[in-house]
Amino acid sequence: MNSFTDSSSGLSQRLEGCEQRIDYTFENKDLLVAALTHASGAEHRLTSNERLEFLGDAILGAVVCELLFHRYPDYLEGDLTKLKSIVVSRQTCAKVSDALGMEELLILGKGMTTHPSVPPSLLADVFEALIAAIYLDGGDAPARRFIEKHIGPEVALAAGGELGSNYKSLLQQLAQREYGTTPNYQLLDEKGPDHSKCFKIAAQIGNSRYQPAWGRNKKEAEQRAARNALSELEGQAAPYSSD
Repeated sequence: MNSFTDSSSGLSQRLEGCEQRIDYTFENKDLLVAALTHASGAEHRLTSNERLEFLGDAILGAVVCELLFHRYPDYLEGDLTKLKSIVVSRQTCAKVSDALGMEELLILGKGMTTHPSVPPSLLADVFEALIAAIYLDGGDAPARRFIEKHIGPEVALAAGGELGSNYKSLLQQLAQREYGTTPNYQLLDEKGPDHSKCFKIAAQIGNSRYQPAWGRNKKEAEQRAARNALSELEGQAAPYSSD
């Protein structure tokens, strides 16, 4: 970690290294300096990355919402909200920032440089600040590309993991608690060419089979079938069609 007392050449090298990592070259280098500057390394808090973080958080949320809306046309509002909360979380932003190697590029005050590692919150802050800096420097298109490149994979992970496994986990807990058994998932039909098959799967608990659901792969179909079963067990209409 380095303090703000860099030489001019040292700062220039750091900015160039950051631009290479994020694959974007700034017209206004002051925006990049501000994005990398923690309040501890700034002459005044207004020159730190806090204001950029505020703007970047809003831009990230808007782009992710639009991305989810178009990528998952069959997801209900609640599903989309859960996915968004995972994707734009501080943990995800810090993870992406760490993967980009932002820790060694941050401009920190001397007090912060004595810490063995940068807190995750600072890594999340700099990622959001970079989004805003790119947006202010180059407009919507490069900011959107940056977000889609680095957050897009996190969307897929969230949709295939945290969100989906939650429904199956909830159904399993309910089935074990209420019926003393675990759900089974029955493949009822499939259609489409080999490279783009869709699958129709139903969840079954004991002798009770619940409304099946189609999915673009077996995992997604099982997730939706579990959601249908949970809804029916709660006396609600199944959210996913079996047609």
